[in-house]
This record gives sequence, C-alpha cells and structure tokens, in this order.
Amino acid sequence: MKHFFSTRVRVVLIVAVLLAVLLAVVSNLTGLSLPEMAVKGILTPIRTGASQLTDQAQRLYNYMFGYEALQAENEALKEEIARLEKAARDADALMRENDNLRAVAELKQVHEDYKLVDCYIISRSSQEWSSSFTVNRGSTSGLAEGMCVITANGEVVGLVSEVGLNYAEVKTVLDSSLEIGATISSSGYNGMVQGGYATGLSGLLRMDYLPSNSVIRNNDQVVTTGSMVYPRNLIIGYVVDADFDDTGVAKYALLEPAANVAALEQVFVVTEYEVG
Repeated sequence: MKHFFSTRVRVVLIVAVLLAVLLAVVSNLTGLSLPEMAVKGILTPIRTGASQLTDQAQRLYNYMFGYEALQAENEALKEEIARLEKAARDADALMRENDNLRAVAELKQVHEDYKLVDCYIISRSSQEWSSSFTVNRGSTSGLAEGMCVITANGEVVGLVSEVGLNYAEVKTVLDSSLEIGATISSSGYNGMVQGGYATGLSGLLRMDYLPSNSVIRNNDQVVTTGSMVYPRNLIIGYVVDADFDDTGVAKYALLEPAANVAALEQVFVVTEYEVG
C-alpha cells in the first residue's frame, strides 16, 4: 500500500510539473499571465454563446423588418390594383355612355319626331308568366302608362305599365301579356308578337297569324307595324324558326328579341311621336 501511494504521488507530481511547464510556455507565447489565461478560458465560451445569440437576434430583426416591408409593399400594390380597376371600370362606363349618346343622336336623326326620356334600370322582376323592371323616372319626367320603351338603337324593350312620381314599371317584350302588331320586313307579312313565356319558350318571342303560304326565313327582321302605342319600324326581333300552328291553317315564327333585356342598363321612353 505504501508503495502504491508513493507511485500515485509521483504520477501527480509529474503531471503537475508538465502542466506548469505547458502553461509557462503558452503564457510566454501569448503574453498572458496565468490568471488572465484562466479568465479568458472561462469567458471564451460565454462570449461565443453571446455572439451566437446576438447573430440570431440580428437575423430575427432583419426578418421581421423585411416582413413588415413586404407587407407594406403588398398593401401598396393592392391599393394600386384597386385604383387601376376603378379607372378601368370608369373608362368602360364612359365608353358605354358615349356609345349610347352616339346611338341616341343617330336615333333622333332618323326619327326627328321622337321625344325621348332617358332612364336607368334600378330593379328587375321575372316570374313564370311575366318579365318587368323598374326605371328611375316617373310622372315628373313626363312618363305615363302605355308609353313605348326602346333602346338607343331603336329596338323595342317593352311598355310602361305603372307610373309613380319618380319611378315607372316597364313590362318587357318577353312578358306574355304584351301583344305587338308586327311585320316581317323582307316579305311584308303581318302578325302579332307575344312573349314566349305563354308557350314555355322563355327568352323568345312568338309571332302568330302568319299566312299558311308565307315563306319565312331565319334571320328575317321583324319590326313594329305602327300604332297609337308603338311607333312604326322599331325592331322587335329576328326569326329563328317557323312552323304551322295547332290548327294547321296559319303559321307562326319564333323570334330572338333584338333587345337583350337582361343586359340593359339604360332605356328610352318615347313620350311623343307622330303617328303615320
């Protein structure tokens, strides 16, 4: 046992001497004293960790700042897109208004006797047997029941059926209760046009009482015959089909309305015209 402890003591002394020599050499090379080296050895890992934390914080800050900048840029882009979309809508509306004004000017040149009141559609109603809409003009603008309603291109839209001070109801040509005296322009055949709702042909018109020997062609134009209600030669629609009626004595024709009632925004009420 005595020999064992002596050996261990010698080993410890040898290691201590070697460490002392090593520290002396390192101190001599670095110019640091032993206490300074000890402090540096302790602080170096701490400094390394702190540096890493600082780097991570800097990266996080840069990310957050960059994200906020991207958000701000995104919002600015959205605002610019919204502005451009509004400008496009305004330009479209202006173009439509200019087209309408041009068409109205041409309509007035062709029909100098017409007195027109322009109206905008504010609501619509479509049921199984009827089709109508409401406009933003009424009796204060000179509207009255039984007045004809047309487009700027001279196409029949319908008839004023009810009037208030600042509004009016219009039954469209698709309404099965309306009947319009009509003529096929190319042949001169006369008949009566009614909304196709009555025969289950929603969206189309039906022209009845045509002669059994009449020759009817697709795309033939059908116009108003002229009456106390509808001025002469307003466009009602175009032939898309024809056949004999149930009696077999007369023919009928199916028409596509000239006016796209569902897409209309503006219409014109004929308040006065010369009958002839």
